[in-house]
Amino acid sequence: MVKLNNSVIDLSIVIPVYKEESNILPFLSRLSPVITKIAPKSEVIFVLDPSPDKTEEVIVGSTKNYSNIKLIKMSRRFGQPAATMAGLAYSSGRRVVVIDVDLQDPPEIILELSKKMNEGFDVVYATRRTRDGETFLKKIFANVGYAVINSLSEVQIPRNTGDFRIMSRRVVDEICALNEKHGFLRGLVAYVGFNQTGILYDRDSRHAGIGNYNRYLGSLRIGVNGLVGFSAKPLNLMSLFGGAIAGLSFLLGAGYALQKLFGVALTPGLSTTVILISFFAGVQLLSIGLVGEYISRIYDEVKNRPMYIVERKVGFDD
Repeated sequence: MVKLNNSVIDLSIVIPVYKEESNILPFLSRLSPVITKIAPKSEVIFVLDPSPDKTEEVIVGSTKNYSNIKLIKMSRRFGQPAATMAGLAYSSGRRVVVIDVDLQDPPEIILELSKKMNEGFDVVYATRRTRDGETFLKKIFANVGYAVINSLSEVQIPRNTGDFRIMSRRVVDEICALNEKHGFLRGLVAYVGFNQTGILYDRDSRHAGIGNYNRYLGSLRIGVNGLVGFSAKPLNLMSLFGGAIAGLSFLLGAGYALQKLFGVALTPGLSTTVILISFFAGVQLLSIGLVGEYISRIYDEVKNRPMYIVERKVGFDD
């Protein structure tokens, strides 16, 4: 990752984008007065996964009206976590905000985040009090995911939070220094620690279009990264579960042996055999898959490939 100079920028806004051409200008029209109230010198960094629409053209065109806009374009689609980490690495503000462009997270909340940070906090995250525009299934999916991660993870991630937050420069520097290949920001922020707190807000519906990041499959992938990246407990649980199943099998075998020893006629158990074989096969496949998740992350770290590759930058001083 590349780290630019930490100069006189007061506030950096990092925005990962993909197929968001309809939301760029409405977002900027609401963000601009907010930034003016907070920071005399600021930068708005759009990190673009190459999009088939006109997202790039809209961002570049907006530089005519907004002098603080910068663009980082990836060489291919690396995904939201990588885009967010790229924005953090290239940011130079004393404070850094991560926010989506779809206006589900109101830019006006940045005022409250910044005000709360003035009380001496290094991280202020936005906690969703309500979640308009999200299906009941997605809300259940999110609640279950946070419950599982927090019950097994070595770090506690605040429930009902996304990446929307403000961070001090030292927190951002520590996160970038970790240089992890699976950039689960919520987990990384919790891992580095420092003085953190949250504020409540009401999340709105999308301004336009359909969400391209963090849909069900994307959310599942991010959740798995959060679980596997911050805890070895799933492996421990699988070992304990395997031991319990082995003990149960031993008792079952001992029971059959005693029945045979005392001349008890054994009941034909074809269905029982099928059920047991299917159950154990499922447990084995689940265990192998879980081990594979850890091995795949070791593989990625050992290869030491960059998390992202930048094709183009606009508005940066090289």
